[in-house]
Amino acid sequence: MKKIALIGCTGSIGRQVAEVVRSHNNEFCFTTLVAGSDRAALAALKEEFRPKIACCASEISSYAALFNDCDVALIAAGGFAGLKYTLAALKEGKTVALANKESLVCGGELVMRAARRSGAEIVPVDSEHSALFQCLGMRRDTPFKKLILTASGGPFLHTEPEKLTSVSAAETLRHPTWKMGAKITVDSATLLNKGYEIIEAKWLYGAPFEKIEAVVHPESIVHSLVLFEDGAYLAQLGFPDMRLPIQLALTYPKRLPCLNELDLTAVGTLHFERLPVEKFPCFTLAVEAGKAGGTCPTVLNGAAEIAVHAFIEGRIGFLQIAETVEEALGRLPREDADSFETLSRADARAREEARRMIYGI
Repeated sequence: MKKIALIGCTGSIGRQVAEVVRSHNNEFCFTTLVAGSDRAALAALKEEFRPKIACCASEISSYAALFNDCDVALIAAGGFAGLKYTLAALKEGKTVALANKESLVCGGELVMRAARRSGAEIVPVDSEHSALFQCLGMRRDTPFKKLILTASGGPFLHTEPEKLTSVSAAETLRHPTWKMGAKITVDSATLLNKGYEIIEAKWLYGAPFEKIEAVVHPESIVHSLVLFEDGAYLAQLGFPDMRLPIQLALTYPKRLPCLNELDLTAVGTLHFERLPVEKFPCFTLAVEAGKAGGTCPTVLNGAAEIAVHAFIEGRIGFLQIAETVEEALGRLPREDADSFETLSRADARAREEARRMIYGI
């Protein structure tokens, strides 16, 4: 039985991990459950799964102790906070099933260095990176010509640019194909999330940015594609359901029953479009921050976390998310990403700068 330490057990991904474990309770068990602040949900999971450790993040005294008895650390904690768990699990030599984008967006250099030092493996949970992983034969050293990430385009793909000034949080949270948490749903609508995935691909596959691109695919059936030198494309298709990449990250290279078969005749036609980067500046800001490297992606993410929450609260408009991020990147200097402490300081400064712009404090 494979033993799992689940960090972020009460969030959207964490709840779906629990569904997978319930479906295959002869294959998996939890040794550790860590929640953010939802004590009631944590108590219910603790009663059901009986892990050795069950706690909220504020109660942790030793990050290493969380991973002592696990085979796989599934990191689903949200935001920059997930990075410290990823680094701790890798230091302990544990396989990391990575659902926390910010670990690679903010700390890619540190994360990949920690993995090399301990020999630990990183298995992607993001649907797009799971798709690339599968198309590359579940190896990250397979040669390729180009990686192509697909994007649904979100709820405003065909909205006229001038109307984006007045879209509400409620409209933004109505994603056309995926059911996700609020923060990532807004990031999908701004295409910031797709920019994050470009940065993730750079670290996961050692790819230069010119070999990574994104296209719009509104049906969310093709999750990503790989182009090879001979002109062949390989794509991974499936329902827009996170249970499949979650389960595969836990079972690979073995595959177990998960979702119903996709009926291609019912799907009918698949569409692909150019990514409208001029309408969604967050995508370009993310890619440029990734190219700049150092602490720039951390500043990007820290400012974005504050701006997105302010938008959800109705404090700022949709387009002000990008404006806040751009201004924070312009005001804060780039530093080398040489330690977690450096990144943590950059994250704090970015949040402070964003709060000052939004709230005047």
